Amino acid sequence: MTKQQTTKPWWRQLWPWLLISGPAVAMVGCIITIWLALNLHVDKPLREGVVKQGLKVEQLKDAQANK
Repeated sequence: MTKQQTTKPWWRQLWPWLLISGPAVAMVGCIITIWLALNLHVDKPLREGVVKQGLKVEQLKDAQANK
C-alpha cells in the first residue's frame, strides 16, 4: 500500500508568512516613522539674532549691541 504525500507550495503554507511578517511589520513602522519625522515636526524659523541650542533660546550679543 503506497501513500502519496501531497505537499503544498511554499506560499500556501503558514510558516513562511509567519517568518516574513516580523520584518514586514518593522519596515512599515520605519516608513511611517520617517514620514512623520519629515512632515509633521518642522521647526519654525527663529528671529534674526536668536540662536536655539537644544531647548534653550538665546539672543546673540552682536544683535543686542546693534539695537
